[in-house]
Amino acid sequence: MAMEAPPGHDDPGYDDWFDEPEPPSETQSGANRGVYEDAEEVWVLPEDEGSGSPGQREFVIAGRTLTTTQVAIIALSLLAIFFAILAAAGVFNGSKTSVPPVTTPTHPISTVTLTTTPTNTGPAVEAPSQTLKPGDQGAQVKTLQKALASLGYSPGTPDGDYGPSTQNAVERFQIAHNLGEDGIVGPATLNALQKALQG
Repeated sequence: MAMEAPPGHDDPGYDDWFDEPEPPSETQSGANRGVYEDAEEVWVLPEDEGSGSPGQREFVIAGRTLTTTQVAIIALSLLAIFFAILAAAGVFNGSKTSVPPVTTPTHPISTVTLTTTPTNTGPAVEAPSQTLKPGDQGAQVKTLQKALASLGYSPGTPDGDYGPSTQNAVERFQIAHNLGEDGIVGPATLNALQKALQG
C-alpha cells in the first residue's frame, strides 16, 4: 500500500527514504575543478555540545568519553566486587574466627577414683594354718607354696611337696623378714607369713 504524499510535495513515484544525498556541486572554474564548495567533510555530522541527553554530563577517563550513567555503572560494579572480596575474607562475620571451645570436664579430676587391681585376681591367698617342715606333703604345703609365690618367693609349681625348692623359698622369705634362716615354717615364720599376706 503506497503512502500518499502530503499536499505540496512532489512524489517521485518511489520511496526515497534511503536515497543518498547528492554531493555538493563542484565549481565550474577550471582552477577549482575537483574542489568542493564547502571545506568541511561532507559525510561527518558536526558534533554539538548539547547532543547528549539533557542533564547528562560526559567524563573523559583513560582517553574515553563516558556518560554519567556509564560512570555510575562502573563505580557500582567496582563497589560490588570490593564488598564481595570483603565478604569472602569474613569481614562481615559478626565475630572473629571462632576457636573451638575449651570444654572442661563435668567432674573434677579429684573425684575420679583410680583403682589398682592386685596381680592375683582370684580369691585372697591364705597362709597355711599349721607349722610345716621339709619333707611334709599335702594341701597345707600347697597352700604354703601358693602364699610364697604370691609374695614373690616362688618355689616353682605348687605340687604339695615340701622339697628343696620350697625350703629355698622359705629361707628367702625368712631373710627378708629378719627371721632365723632355717627353711622351716615355725610359729614365728607362720606369723610373719600371715601378716605379709594381709598387708
